[in-house]
Amino acid sequence: MFSRNRDFSIPNWSEETMSGNDNITIEEVRHLALLTRINMTEEEIEQMRDQMSDILSSIKVLSEVETDGIEPTGHSVDVHSVMREDISSDSITLDEALANAPRQEDGFIRVRAVLEE
Repeated sequence: MFSRNRDFSIPNWSEETMSGNDNITIEEVRHLALLTRINMTEEEIEQMRDQMSDILSSIKVLSEVETDGIEPTGHSVDVHSVMREDISSDSITLDEALANAPRQEDGFIRVRAVLEE
């Protein structure tokens, strides 16, 4: 499976990848598979390389969008709280709560133990 003398260091991306080339090399995919301990066939490695290259191409397009002067936002539209105000109100009495409990003890609802002691 995996030998003990393998290099499990952080990926050393190729100069092509770091310079903006969207193509990930086969060796980089193999290294990532090794780091994540995923066994992959040559066909899967090739497919993963193509998919990762496509993802990098998409990210490159997004990174080229002009965002100067645009404030960062958490939502694309102005969101207001849809929660109601927290207003206290009268609740049921202890006797009313205990009336529906299948088991009770000393004014508390008795339930089956969930965790071992």
